[in-house]
Amino acid sequence: MSFFDYFLWVFFPYIALTIFVVGHIFRYNNDQFGWSAKSSEFLEKGKLKWGSLLFHWGIVFVFFGHVAGILIPKFLYDVIGISEDMYHFGAVWFGGAAGVATVIGGAILFYRRTSIKRVRINSSFSDYFSLIVLGVVVLVGFTNTVGYTASGGSFDYRTTIGPWFRGLLTFTPQPELVAFAPIGFQLHILAAFALFAIWPFTRLVHVWSLPLEYLWRRYIIFRKMGPAQVEKKN
Repeated sequence: MSFFDYFLWVFFPYIALTIFVVGHIFRYNNDQFGWSAKSSEFLEKGKLKWGSLLFHWGIVFVFFGHVAGILIPKFLYDVIGISEDMYHFGAVWFGGAAGVATVIGGAILFYRRTSIKRVRINSSFSDYFSLIVLGVVVLVGFTNTVGYTASGGSFDYRTTIGPWFRGLLTFTPQPELVAFAPIGFQLHILAAFALFAIWPFTRLVHVWSLPLEYLWRRYIIFRKMGPAQVEKKN
């Protein structure tokens, strides 16, 4: 294990996560009016509709797939009776389908932002930069799923990357678990942490602004005012 290995798999992840947390706190305290997705729907709707639909639903399932594969220890699957073949089938086919939706949706959104003049001139450098970094994360991860895992690759991320990432969260890092991982998985990890580092300074912060209060808010009822009410109001 060299210093370079420790930097890549210990120092860099902690630096990125620190920027992620502190950056969000700083931006929320100093730029609440900019805490949005800066919707460009009024500039173009057709491509946004399909690109956003495919990308967002795809990324949701990809996220939960990462939770299932990285945060949940492998032995728990053995306890509940999910075999290696069952997990592998779900990871490849369901994860692959979610990856396809995410890649296609992201490609549509990128094409929309670069090809439609009204959208392009209203886009900032951070919009393009975050979209490119996110695209690298998605494409490399999708390649790992389809090009490596589905083709019979022997690397098991549930016994290497999973424990390594959980070790970061519990401040017991084990860089040796990923130092010799296939290059595709390493690139995916590094790109993902780079994304975490730039997240607070881009429109990606809108992820934390889901209008969940609508799930339990009481209905708003609108009633037409009668002549007497109109006269009283006047």
